[in-house]
Amino acid sequence: MIATQLDERSRQLRKLVVRMLKGARRGHVGSAFSVIDVLRVLYDDVLRFDATDPKWAGRDRCILSKGHGCLALYALLADKGYFPHSELDGVCTADSNLGGHPDANKVAGVEASTGALGHGLSIGLGMALHLRIAKSDSKVFVILGDGECNEGSVWEAAMCAGKHRLSNFTAIVDYNKHQAYGSTREVQDLEPFAEKWAAFGFAVREVDGHDVNELRSLFKSLPLDANKPTAIIAHTIKGKGAAFAENNMKWHHKNKVTDQEVESLLTAIG
Repeated sequence: MIATQLDERSRQLRKLVVRMLKGARRGHVGSAFSVIDVLRVLYDDVLRFDATDPKWAGRDRCILSKGHGCLALYALLADKGYFPHSELDGVCTADSNLGGHPDANKVAGVEASTGALGHGLSIGLGMALHLRIAKSDSKVFVILGDGECNEGSVWEAAMCAGKHRLSNFTAIVDYNKHQAYGSTREVQDLEPFAEKWAAFGFAVREVDGHDVNELRSLFKSLPLDANKPTAIIAHTIKGKGAAFAENNMKWHHKNKVTDQEVESLLTAIG
């Protein structure tokens, strides 16, 4: 049971997600709410970046492999100044760069176009190998969904990262225990999950994915092992922050969001 209470910043970021829903009238609410605290800590306290120079060579790379959770990423990118907050109101409209999955060719701060699940870890692996060859001290973080870890390409990339002992490479799994049409246990049980990552050569740590202090302390201690890539299993709640949406598959991807539902979300967030 994850009992972590959300602080004001985590609530305000969720309200930015709701703001996007009000315009788009649809989106992956559950996935955005489960991953947003992980993204918040990365962008607030860990990642090295320059919003005025998104392609700065010295930046750390952060890939949201579970691209359907992009409303959370857009909230952080707008908050950090990659683009104006006003653009959040046009998400998923015909003339907006902010689509239902992040597009690296259109959105400043997006490192890879994702959403076709299973590719982000491989892309991040290539970046991490390049950075090592270039003798850069930049780091690569890839955020995966737990359902996404059903994809064989995830484990091919993991095997390669372990082989090359990429200590500049961190995989973070948003382990909310649900995917598009059911629980991960029912669809494709991942357990023993930590042991799987360890078997592929990763240093592994499990964490409460909504405990900001715990996340901050862990992320700042990376790498866990100077001779291994890191895997962090972040235990989260799908829809965290709005009790009626938590672990509710109707909110995995919500269509035709009404004004009343928007107000209910804002009230629940507090």
